[in-house]
Order: sequence, then C-alpha cells, then structure tokens
Amino acid sequence: MSRLQDILKEFRDFALRGNVVELAVAFVIGAAFTQLVQVFVASFISPLISMFVGKTGLVDLRFSINSAEFLYGAFLQAVITFVTIAAVVFFFVVKPMNFLIARVRRGQEPGSEAPAEDVVLLREIRDLLREGRGV
Repeated sequence: MSRLQDILKEFRDFALRGNVVELAVAFVIGAAFTQLVQVFVASFISPLISMFVGKTGLVDLRFSINSAEFLYGAFLQAVITFVTIAAVVFFFVVKPMNFLIARVRRGQEPGSEAPAEDVVLLREIRDLLREGRGV
C-alpha cells in the first residue's frame, strides 16, 4: 500500500508542477483563440475576398481535371486563418513582449559607475602577478 501512495504522490507532484498546469492553460486558451479567429475569418475575411472572386464563400472554390476535383478554396481559407492567427500573435503578443523586455533591459543596464571594490582588488592582484612581484 505504501508503494501505491508513493506513486500517487509522485504523480500528483508531476501533474501539479507549474509547467504542466501552465501548458494546459495555454492549450485551452490557444484552442479558444483558434476558434475565435476561424469564426472571424469565416464571417469577415472570407466574404470580403469572395466579393472579388465572385463566389459566396472560399470553400466553394474548386476546379476539375479529368473528373478529379480540387477544392482549393478550403486550402485558401486555412491559409488565411493561419496568416491571421500568426499576425495577431505577432502584433499583439510578440511585439509588445519584445518591447517590454527591451524596456526592462534598458532600465537594468549598468551605468558608468566606478567598479566594485572586489573588482578593483582583483585587478590589482592581476597587475601584480603580471609584473612578477607576487602578492
């Protein structure tokens, strides 16, 4: 019985580890976000494109060669959805995060202050060793 409790405790520790929980939350948010972007593309982007193509929807775009039907409209819609998701992630997540990280790093850069006392002592020791005097 003790071995089973140890295994269950080990599993609990693994399952509740921060990275696993964060990954699960990111997966759920990503799935919801993907659904949102797909609906946006189907509701707004595809009708705008179909105004120029002349069809009612991109999914209906197809061509045939020797009784083989190629549904290129569904592929175009998937490409548009992917590009839209990538653009939203880039402009609303990556760019702001890069800006904030650069701003934080800029504030943490050391100024032109005098070196710390231990650095001065180490330099003196180095210089003495180079001269061959020893300490």
